[in-house]
Amino acid sequence: MGAVRDVPVHPEVEPLAFLLGTWSGEGHGEYPNSKPFDYGEEIRVWHVGKPYLGYASRTWALDDGRPMHSELGYWRLKEGRVELAVTHPTGVVEIEDGELDGMQVRLATTAVAMTPTAKSVTRLERDLKCTGSLLTYELRMAAVDQPLQYHLSAQLTRA
Repeated sequence: MGAVRDVPVHPEVEPLAFLLGTWSGEGHGEYPNSKPFDYGEEIRVWHVGKPYLGYASRTWALDDGRPMHSELGYWRLKEGRVELAVTHPTGVVEIEDGELDGMQVRLATTAVAMTPTAKSVTRLERDLKCTGSLLTYELRMAAVDQPLQYHLSAQLTRA
């Protein structure tokens, strides 16, 4: 999966083009009833000339390299609003909506769907900021009967 050669970014998602590329770095996570953890992450964002950007993230434990989490989705920009649709291998699908301010994005779920065996997730919020070749984010989550609270943050650099 990657950008199609010689195809320009679709004008509808041009304001999100700062996300394009492969980003890698490290993050930290915590949540009630689990130990705090550090992780490595790679995020890939690509385009094919259509009015969306493809998105893939994978994480691994820094202590032993074991896979941790992954997600796949699509970014869109419609009527001045950023939309992110993401599916998780844990059986959760989320739809987020938010605002774009320069190279900062603030998103919050408008819908969460779960398979019958997925752990309950009721809300997610993401704040992303790009400064040159540095992408930082914070993710807050309400899940498994816990209120919305800090869950993850990372600093990634463009490859």
